[in-house]
Parts: sequence; C-alpha cells; structure tokens
Amino acid sequence: MSRSVVVAGVGMIPFRKPGQSATYDVMGAEAVSLALKDAGIDYDLIQQAYAGYVYGDSTCGQRALYRVGQTGIPVINVNNNCSSGSSALFLARQAVESGVVDCALALGFEQMMPGALGSVFVDRPNPLGPFIDMAQELQPDPDAFMAPHLFGGAGYEHAQKYGTRPETFAMIAAKARKHAEHNDKAIFRVPLSVEEILASPVVYKYLTRLQCCPPTCGGAAAIVVSPSFAKRHGIDSRVRILGQALTTDTASTFASQSMIRAVGFELSREAAQRVYEQAGVGADDVDVCELHDCFTANELITYEALGFAPEGEAEAFVRDGDNTYGGKVVTNPSGGLLSKGHPLGATGLAQCTELVEQLRGQSGARQVEGARFALQHNIGTGSACVVTLYGLQDA
Repeated sequence: MSRSVVVAGVGMIPFRKPGQSATYDVMGAEAVSLALKDAGIDYDLIQQAYAGYVYGDSTCGQRALYRVGQTGIPVINVNNNCSSGSSALFLARQAVESGVVDCALALGFEQMMPGALGSVFVDRPNPLGPFIDMAQELQPDPDAFMAPHLFGGAGYEHAQKYGTRPETFAMIAAKARKHAEHNDKAIFRVPLSVEEILASPVVYKYLTRLQCCPPTCGGAAAIVVSPSFAKRHGIDSRVRILGQALTTDTASTFASQSMIRAVGFELSREAAQRVYEQAGVGADDVDVCELHDCFTANELITYEALGFAPEGEAEAFVRDGDNTYGGKVVTNPSGGLLSKGHPLGATGLAQCTELVEQLRGQSGARQVEGARFALQHNIGTGSACVVTLYGLQDA
C-alpha cells in the first residue's frame, strides 16, 4: 500500500435477534458514537462517510448519521450483500490512502426480519440467479433455501471430494460457541457439544440448523485516518491496515462446475494472496482471524482459500485444534457469525472491531496473546469478497 492508514477508532453495539433491537438509524448512530469515543475525536473532523447495509431504502446512511451530526460531508451508501460493511471500509481506507481525505468513517448496520434470507424485489431479475441456477444444476433441490443450498452444497462437495466428515463441520460450530461464551455482544453464548449440533434439524446435506448463522440486527463502525492526522490529534496509531483487497467473480466461477467455487473460494484466495503480497507477510504470520462463517461449511473451505491449510486438508486443521487458542490461527475469537450473529451490513465492521481490539490487547478472556497480525475475511454472494490485514506498528 502506498500510504499507511491508521485505524483510529472502532465500535459496535451488542447484536440482537430481529424484533429485539432498536431501529437501524439508532443502531448505526450508536456504533458511530462508540467509534468516535474510541478515537477521541468529534464528528466534525470526519471528512467522508461510507454506510453499508443491505435491507433498506436509499440514503439510510444519511438517516443514521444525521443523528450524530449534520456537517455536509459526502455520505455514500454501499450494498455488496454480506460484505457491505467491509466494502464501506475498503472505500474509506482508499480515500485516506489516496490522500483525498485525512479522516474517513465506515459504518454498517442492519435491521433484519426473522427467517431465511430472500429476495425483496420479485418483479425483476434476481442478481443471484446465476448462482442459484448453478446450485440447482449441480445439486438439484428445488425446495432448498438459497443460502444453505449454496454453502451446504459446497460443504457436501468438499466431503465428497476429500472425505470430510459431518462431525468436522459440527466441531467448527462448537468452537464458535466456546469462543462466544466470553463475548457479551454475541447472541449465542451457551456452549454446545458436537453431538447437540449434529442432532439439530437438518437444513441441507451435512448442514444442521446449529451450523447456520442467525438473522441478526446490529451496528458497527470504524474510523480510519492518516498517520499525520493521528499525530496531530493524539490518536493511538499502533494498528494499521497493512493490506486490503476487494475481488469479484471471473468467468472461472461459472465455468468451474463447482459449488465450492460458486460460494467464493477463488475470490477469497485471490484477495488473500493480494493482501499477503501488499503486506509482505504470509498466512503463517497471521495470529488471529475473523472470517465469514455464515455456515460451518464456509469456514472450513475458507481455511484453504486463505492459506491456513492446503487444499483438501482443512479437516486436519480443525481436528488438530489449529483454529483455536493454542493452535496456528485463532479463528473467530468473537464467536463469528455463527454465534455473534450476522447483521449483514454490520458484520465486516464488527470483524474489524474485534481484530483491532485484539491487536491492542483489549479483548479480555478472548485475548490472543502476543497477536501482531490479524486477518479479516468478509464475503457477499453475488459476489464481492474483502480481505484485510491489520498489523501493529510502532506509533
């Protein structure tokens, strides 16, 4: 990256089940206020803002931010499905890195409804149509819900190709619950056994209900600044964005005849490789990771995409405990989407918040000791994948 970018402040509110949260504008404003407090600056120093959300009308970002301040700055609304929050961060980082501004805000929020995700606009082509068609061609099931079909189908393909056992997927969900036990902002904090997870109702193939993230409401935010801005305003500048990439599909996604490719394996691998190259580090250097575990199957295949395990060897990575404390990479110490919850627009910035606090040593019982490099992976079907590497630098 040509210009160092400091993560000056982060904030997120406790996630809630649909019907138990405040409205999106209140949640977004609360998250921004927390990030401002964390950075130790006032809203009038923010020069640009990017707001990520999926389910909402135009200019929801303005509605949320006007609760914090009305300063006339550019407010850009971002919708990249589940990677909307990270896409907002990508744009905010890019604005600071390029020198256009010295201080930019990324916020994300989502006010969701109960139940499986579905299309709102049914009178026009569904942007996920090609992915749905591919899933039906490769693993026909006209009654399956779209997201479990895609991601559960990817897990099933991995099992068929490499012999991955159902218990291995369930171990990922059990790990998520164990990590979330110490996160007071997570929805599901009660530990579960592998047996309990496998005994829950089957959703698709090996995928059971307790291996699927819940619909969630919440908000999160991050403020990124230049090092000179941080110095002028006395901001803790230890945590920097060392690399970041946003990728979308190439023709190979649809030519592959693979459910694993359909849910973004190549996007994730390409983004991770770019980020490692930018930062001059490798997968082996990563101490802690927040990755997009919308389903256990996606976490498993993403281990391989990010380079934590060779292709086809993610099962050994899980069973050896390399995805938790004492292993190679502590993955989703927050509990991840599976246990913390998944408010679509807020998820990427909640991941950012967790990793920044980990690098600062502020995570309490979840703390990954000695963490210096933290990797974030956030993907939205349709598709967009954002991978970000954070690192500690001397102030």
